[in-house]
Amino acid sequence: MRIYLRATLPILIFLFGLFPFSSLSAQKKKTGKEPLFGKELATYTVISNELAGACFYLVSGHGGPDPGAIGIYQGRQLHEDEYAYDIILRLARELMQRGAKVHIIIQDKKDGIRSGRILPNSKRETCMGNAIPLNQVERLKQRCTKINQLFKKDKSNYKRAVFIHVDSRSAGKQTDVYFYHAPGSKGGKRLADRMRKTFAAKYAKHQPGRGFNGTVSERNLYVLRNTSPVGIFLELGNIRNRQDQKRLVLPDNRQALARWIADGIAADYKRK
Repeated sequence: MRIYLRATLPILIFLFGLFPFSSLSAQKKKTGKEPLFGKELATYTVISNELAGACFYLVSGHGGPDPGAIGIYQGRQLHEDEYAYDIILRLARELMQRGAKVHIIIQDKKDGIRSGRILPNSKRETCMGNAIPLNQVERLKQRCTKINQLFKKDKSNYKRAVFIHVDSRSAGKQTDVYFYHAPGSKGGKRLADRMRKTFAAKYAKHQPGRGFNGTVSERNLYVLRNTSPVGIFLELGNIRNRQDQKRLVLPDNRQALARWIADGIAADYKRK
């Protein structure tokens, strides 16, 4: 086990495949393979049944012809879709290692999980193999349709959609991670509240006194309104703020975000 602490996002990182929660016996351990994770990390070990029976639809924002929000870091551009995608892949791997079924809706067959700080932009992303439209409404409709098609086929009693984005505000505005759920969604609010509680606990443990100001609120977003599973929408910070940028460009921080999101999901699943 290795522990790293940083000023902006407290880190609790475990080497891939090693986790502190109850693991399966050596005789029962299973492996899986997901090429989207990249050659080095494509193979993963299921080391827990913590999320066995759960099914997730993971969506990184924008992609294809739309890079999303853009920030400048050390003279180079940071594109929202690249960082949201890297964190989605890390989250997918975390969930799979805990026994969950995962659909990665937005895909790039080349990138995989990346360890760099500056993630080069590309337009290769697809919606599970289909070209992503430039038109915003068509783009959102495409991913919602795909989720709903998969939702009808999946037999799980616990199905959740997770949408990850990075906000863009004035460069001087630092933000914590914040969470949206669909208006009137009891399941969405419950998941968002538990996610927020998980993040607050992590900060309290690793940076006592810092506090956590991320919020939970309703928002009538297209993807939350038009998808069948209970959904949650996360904004991971301000891509233009120097402190928030560290939450994105440091690969350890991206891994911590993925792990904390998975921990929040697990807390919700245990109390479903």
